[in-house]
Amino acid sequence: MGNYKFILSGGGTGGHIYPAIAIANQLKEMYPDAEFLFVGAKDRMEMEKVPQAGYNIEGLWISGLQRKLTLKNMLFPLKVVSSLYKSNKIIKKFKPNAVIGTGGFASGPLLRVAAGKNIPCVLQEQNSYAGITNKLLSGKVQKICVAYDAMERFFPANKIIKTGNPVRKDLVEMKVSKQEALEFFGLKQDKPVLLVLGGSLGARRINVLIKEQLPLFKSLGVQVIWQCGKLYYEEYKECQNENVLVFDFLNKMDYAYAAADVIISRAGAGSVSELSIVGKPVIFIPSPNVAEDHQTKNALAYADKNAAILIREKELQDNFKTVFTDLFQDKEKQLELAKNIKKQALPNATKNIALEVQKLLKK
Repeated sequence: MGNYKFILSGGGTGGHIYPAIAIANQLKEMYPDAEFLFVGAKDRMEMEKVPQAGYNIEGLWISGLQRKLTLKNMLFPLKVVSSLYKSNKIIKKFKPNAVIGTGGFASGPLLRVAAGKNIPCVLQEQNSYAGITNKLLSGKVQKICVAYDAMERFFPANKIIKTGNPVRKDLVEMKVSKQEALEFFGLKQDKPVLLVLGGSLGARRINVLIKEQLPLFKSLGVQVIWQCGKLYYEEYKECQNENVLVFDFLNKMDYAYAAADVIISRAGAGSVSELSIVGKPVIFIPSPNVAEDHQTKNALAYADKNAAILIREKELQDNFKTVFTDLFQDKEKQLELAKNIKKQALPNATKNIALEVQKLLKK
């Protein structure tokens, strides 16, 4: 049977949306005649990104709980009821054979209704510290695909499959050489390259740090590829020169990774998974402003295995200069970090998640 119907639900951030799109693409390869529908929060970025990827999406009136008493919090129970009602209508009309949730509050009502109708459900948890929606749903689904060890702290052990996180195909099949990448960016072959990633929107604290440390990078002979983010480009584009390239967004990530000798990055689940496959020395500067401080926990999972260096934002002022200088001057340390982070890579994650869905279809 090839005319299966799949609903994928998750969103709020790219960390939930892009894995869902990657899983849909993989299932489409396996079942070319299948039908797909995404369900997200109607005022979030998935309503733009999913159609751009070629899929239909339905929006729910739902949002997460705020940390303080707000009008949004007072509306939360009403939003849940509304979203459960609409999820029921969507499932009745679309009649999915399986539902895949990738986390975020938007996936909660949809998977709750689907599980209640005995439709096979799979969760995909990207982080080392499980999100609240996936924790609440874990007792009702058949399989939970994870990217880290010790996830039985959050989920029933008999449902857990360690698959890793979906990563873009161009990175898994990296075909760009370092020389090609340096030529693409117009950088010198005989100088090391630092790649700085703060996410597509940018990370203020990382941007402040990089601007402060430009004299250090110059003294070490380091060239910089700096993705400062769309929100900060106007502020930092003046820092550009022949050794410092400033971008709002890097469209050719395979070239950026190939050019890099060392990478500074946030520690979102998608970034961590990509960097494992790339296999370069990484300094993680996790955002402290995310739910359950999960970026720090992601970074710790790697730092504890000597697979990356972790510097918390509050430690940057005191520690960054020394840590960075030592790393750039210690080629053995760079090789050790690169080797160890590569060991954590799970490049077949997307296919393995799709195979778990396939197993449920056959039951």
